[in-house]
Amino acid sequence: MNNVEKFCEIIRSRSNEHKSAIDLLYNARLTGSILSILRQELDSMVRVIFLLNQSLYERIHLINSTLNGQKWKLLNNQQVTDKQMVDLASNLNGWEKYVYKFGCAFIHLSSFHDYSFNNPFENLTQEEADSVKNYLNSYHNFPLENELTVESVFDYLPMVFNKIRSNLEYYLVSLENQQ
Repeated sequence: MNNVEKFCEIIRSRSNEHKSAIDLLYNARLTGSILSILRQELDSMVRVIFLLNQSLYERIHLINSTLNGQKWKLLNNQQVTDKQMVDLASNLNGWEKYVYKFGCAFIHLSSFHDYSFNNPFENLTQEEADSVKNYLNSYHNFPLENELTVESVFDYLPMVFNKIRSNLEYYLVSLENQQ
């Protein structure tokens, strides 16, 4: 197994674990934990998209960095940041940035964890909220007239995860084919 295949296997293994966790968390109605896992799955996808937009030498270098437990630095020694990767992915589809940002709020302790009493969607700009709502409507038939709340989106979260996961698999196959 070459390093690209090892890297893809690590990501698929992580994704499979996320799928199992989403199923358990959904049944337990643990929204905040589901959202943080969505963000982790999106992190994998954003990284693969970033790799696909690098030269073959840069791509192999970054994959080897992962396998060697090193932070990502480009061959010119420039640190690769989450912002760079999310910005690149957002240029391709757009919605990733908002899901990523929203999910980050559930990874880091924030007022978003008070979702039982306060609607975290109210912390988004109107543009961000509209983007999330339009994404949910386009891909999962979320009614546009519904207000974005934790309760109103809860049943859509497994579908969002599965969409991210299927996109991730598509990009992984592309990465494997472009070795």
